[in-house]
Formats: sequence, structure tokens, C-alpha cells
Amino acid sequence: MSRIRDLQKHLFSGSTSNARQFGMIFTLVAIVALFHVLTDGLTLNSTNLITLVSQYSYILILAIGMLMVIVAGHIDLSVGSIAAFVGIVVAKSMATYHVPWPAAILLGLVVGALIGAWQGFWVAYVGVPAFIVTLAGMMLFRGGNQAIGNAETIAVPAGFRKIGAGFLPEVGPDTGYNNLTLLLGLAACVAVVIREWRARQTRRAMGAEPAPLWVTGIRLAIILAVIIFAALRFAGGRVGTSFPISGIILAVLVLIYSFVTRNTSVGRHIYAVGGNSRAAELSGVKLRRVNFLVMMNMSVLAALAGMIYVARASASGPQDGLSWELDAIAAVFIGGAAVSGGLGTISGSIVGGLVMAVLNNGLQLLGVGSDQVQIIKGLVLLLAVALDVYNKRQGRFSVIDSITRPFRRSSGTPLIPTPTGTEPDKTPVAG
Repeated sequence: MSRIRDLQKHLFSGSTSNARQFGMIFTLVAIVALFHVLTDGLTLNSTNLITLVSQYSYILILAIGMLMVIVAGHIDLSVGSIAAFVGIVVAKSMATYHVPWPAAILLGLVVGALIGAWQGFWVAYVGVPAFIVTLAGMMLFRGGNQAIGNAETIAVPAGFRKIGAGFLPEVGPDTGYNNLTLLLGLAACVAVVIREWRARQTRRAMGAEPAPLWVTGIRLAIILAVIIFAALRFAGGRVGTSFPISGIILAVLVLIYSFVTRNTSVGRHIYAVGGNSRAAELSGVKLRRVNFLVMMNMSVLAALAGMIYVARASASGPQDGLSWELDAIAAVFIGGAAVSGGLGTISGSIVGGLVMAVLNNGLQLLGVGSDQVQIIKGLVLLLAVALDVYNKRQGRFSVIDSITRPFRRSSGTPLIPTPTGTEPDKTPVAG
């Protein structure tokens, strides 16, 4: 019985295991298993997994930026239109003005930053709510896309397509697999083991009791098994395919932004602003700067997502980016972010996005119509969040509450001092 308690405490709720990520991954695994059975094994087919990453990487990139916007207490409705606008600008620059594709990518990021600065100015320094600013931006940049492209499709060169439709190249001896993908999987396994070892060393140095070694072994075995399985699937696809370049870009962004939100003052300030903006400002947090940065960052990531989509589609068109903001917002909320801000993680949002991606992909494999797919996705989002909220209010088991508990202060003291006579909105939760 004690072993079961140890397993429950340290495997699912221990501070050394990313409990949020584990909880959402188990939900994802259940959905994957269900569709794998219903589709007679097509869901975990190498070709389908490669397509899944290529097809939804841009939505997951948007989810990273949207998580930071929502944590800060805002919402951004313009990301799909910004992605489409940047996509047409970049495609037009290459097709009409013969701009080299590397320079075109830089141009797209600069345009995204300028758009973000424009919207961030109105939100942070003028005080217009982000909902209104980005609603206006959604209409403004959608119109800009159609005006610049004249409602036509503009093709992009082959070199540019690599960021959205490219794969890790074939190198080394013929092993029957893509060797670079296998090396990538091996590097991920080594990184996981090192991280777990360092986490145990850190807990010992702080005088805390690390998880029992056998529990750590089980946790590592689960993670390593998933990584190895995925690496073999991605490396064993048809010749000419492997792990997508867009997936590499996504993985790098996840690592960077996870570090920023967990280990930097900028990240802590974003959570503090979302938790209690008044207390954060009185404690020295530069509220306007934080709001400006999160809006600007979102537009830059939207620009990158738009370019990846155009590269994968081989052309930019007037219908690009439609409803992308809704998919990104759904991913963030399914991943456990709070509607009122101050709570959420990058990893949770990515897994939440994968839940929606697998759901969408599985329904398509089953031949479900696009209209029914939208209905089912909407109901899943609504019911998942509503059930969790209901269980939490009734004092029952709450998935989101249980997987976020390890990230909270046990004393309930807010991370930012609260002025006398002011009630804190909530305890900000980072990472």
C-alpha cells in the first residue's frame, strides 16, 4: 500500500516530474489509443505521425505565444490574420521582387514584430483592451492580405518550402532508418536522464527528500519508451521523409520559451501580472512593458507560423489563417490555463494542442465530415473544461487542479507582495 502511495505522490505529483505534462500526456495517450483501434492502426502509422507534426506544427507555435498572452490576462484574436498577412508579404517579396528566401524569412519576422509593436502600443500604453485591439487587427490584416495578394494564390520557391515541408536529410550508412532522426531521439533520451539526475541532486542539496529510486526508474522508463517509439516511427517512414523541419523549429521554441517562463524575471513578471496586476505593479513590475512584450511576441510567432504554413502549402492564399486563433486558444485552455490569467504552462499548452490535433486527425481518418469535426471539437473543449471546473467546485478530483498543484506555494502566499487592504486575485503560477 505504501508503494502505491509513493507511486501516486511522486510519479504524478512530485515536483521533479512535470506533473502537468504527465497528466495531459495520459489524456493524450488515451485519445491516441482509442483512434488507433478505431482506425485499424492508421493513427500511429509512420506516415500519419509525420503528417500530423507537419500539419499542426504552426498551430502549436501559435499556442506558445497565446499561452503567454492568456497568462498575462489578455486574448489575441488577430493571430490568424497576422499569419496570413505576413505570408502574403513574404510570398510577394520573393515572387515579385526576387528577394532571396532567407532574407524573406527575416522580412516576415520584422513585419510580425512591427505589427506586434503596433498592437502592443494600443494595449499597453493607450489602455485599449486587447480583445478590441486584436479584433480590429483581425479585420485590418485580413483585408491587408487580400489587398496585397489581390485575392490570388502566390507560389513560393523550393528553398523556402523547406521550413514547412522539409525533413531531416539522409546521412551516414544505410540502416533502414533516417539516422539523424535516430540521433535526435537518442539526444532526447540522454537529456531526459540528465534532467532527472540533476533534479534529484537539486532536491538533495535543498534538504528535500527525492522520489524513491524505483519510482524514478518507472517514470524514466515511461518517458524513454515514448521517445524511442516515436523516434523509430519518424525514422522508419517512407524514403525521403523523417522528422519534419517544422517539428525541429517547434521543439527549439518549446525549449526556449519553457526556460524563459520558468527561469527568467521576464517570465515571472508575466505570471505576476496575470495573477494580480495591481500588486505586481506596486511591487516594481513594469506593467506596460510586460503587456507590450507579450503582444509583440505573439505577433512574431504568428508571423513564423504563417511562413511555415505557406512553405508547407507551397503558396500563399486569401484563405490562409482562418480560425487559427480559435485552435490556439483551445489548445491553451485544454492545457490547463486559467481564463482570468496567471496560470498555465508551455508544455501543457503543447500537449493540449496535440490533443486537439489528434482528435482532428483521427476524425478525418474515420471519414467524419468537416462540419461534424468542428462540432465535436467544440463540445470536447467545452465539456473538458466544464467538467473540471464542476469537480473542483464540488471538492472532487480535478484533473487541472491536481496536475498544477505541485507548482503552487504550499503556504498559499502570493509570489508578489500584496498591498495592505488589497486581496490578491490568485497566486501566480510559473512555468
